[in-house]
Amino acid sequence: MNLFKRFKKKQAVNDSMYLYTEKEREEYENGIRERFGEYTEVIHEIFSPDIHLDIIVVPPTEDNDYYTLITMGVGAFRMNVPKELERYDYGRMELVLCLPSMWDIKSKNEKDYWPIRQLKAAARLPIQCDTWLGYGHTISSDQHNSPYAANTKFCTMMLLNALDKDWETFDFSLESKGKINFYQLFPLYKEELLFKENNDEDALLDLFDDDDVTPIINIARKNYCDISN
Repeated sequence: MNLFKRFKKKQAVNDSMYLYTEKEREEYENGIRERFGEYTEVIHEIFSPDIHLDIIVVPPTEDNDYYTLITMGVGAFRMNVPKELERYDYGRMELVLCLPSMWDIKSKNEKDYWPIRQLKAAARLPIQCDTWLGYGHTISSDQHNSPYAANTKFCTMMLLNALDKDWETFDFSLESKGKINFYQLFPLYKEELLFKENNDEDALLDLFDDDDVTPIINIARKNYCDISN
């Protein structure tokens, strides 16, 4: 478990938008290249009602044979963190999601697109619900915890500490905005979500085998709380 512990509406006008400045964006992009690797592709958002949510796509490499998708723009918005937690600098975040190299990230078919859809949904949740997200928080597909798509029974994303290209946790700050917390989206089955809610995220992670202690989404992963396994 050592690795996993480290892993451990308004229209877009004027002041209704939360945006990185050009300088902040350049500083952010340089930080992403340093911690996650070089990239040439960015999935640009066409319509932005609140933040401008782009997704950086770091392609598979010889050393890291998977896609890394990283949001860019979420941290321009300061989340509504409870007053008792304000001293921990949890107010700003960006999100990370890793997909196998054979994944069709350009497909709009829901069996391929659901991880990106969930990445975008999680990014906007703090704005839409006037709340905050942090380590261990979970975001379900709907009130019934329905599977995301026909090719998976995953129904919830849990936030864990993101890992860089060397699979290390890291600190990141923008000069003008301060600390940006990076969280990895880790999918759960319904039974795993229920276990986590009755215990906590660390108790759930302690159930996992080392082979499944990875940030890369594996739709064939064992369900660690399914008693039929």
